[in-house]
Amino acid sequence: MLSNDAINLLFLEARSHNGWIDKQVTDEQLARLYSLARMGPTSANCSPARFVFVRTQEGKEKLKPSLSSGNLQKTMTAPVTVIVAYDTTFYEQLPVLFPHADARSWFTSSPAFAEETALRNSSMQAAYLIMAARSMGLDTGPMSGFDRVKLDEAFFSGTHYTANLLINLGYGDTEKLFSRLPRLSLEEACDFI
Repeated sequence: MLSNDAINLLFLEARSHNGWIDKQVTDEQLARLYSLARMGPTSANCSPARFVFVRTQEGKEKLKPSLSSGNLQKTMTAPVTVIVAYDTTFYEQLPVLFPHADARSWFTSSPAFAEETALRNSSMQAAYLIMAARSMGLDTGPMSGFDRVKLDEAFFSGTHYTANLLINLGYGDTEKLFSRLPRLSLEEACDFI
């Protein structure tokens, strides 16, 4: 069982950040981050997420035209912005990732099922990335305010990848935090049957 300090770090005291201090995240930290996040479970170990760590000024300028106005400043000043994408042909990796059965055929016969699986599982992998970042002492700011068509054209033209969400990553500026927002109560969000 995790200690109260660990639970606080991962859940109770962790916040989504909108501002960043000027402290870089190293490539070694990003490699460690991925090595942790990749271990989270996905259905049939399909692992459809693909991560682009945008950390240079050139990369940020390439990302900029796809950002909504509300996400522009915080993204341009974040040390790293992670594009969480998914591979629409993730099932091509299943003979290696899930050798127990012919899982590839589950998805090749239904593009809609493959798309739904890729979106769902890459979203879970994004959450694992957030939790891994928090465990490493990094802060995050997940976002969906961007033009996916523009982002895909800029970063994924000619591939089978498509963007799911963005996560700003670095060391948050606590002076720029919003007040913690409410959450739904147990009664509002859960049923026991």
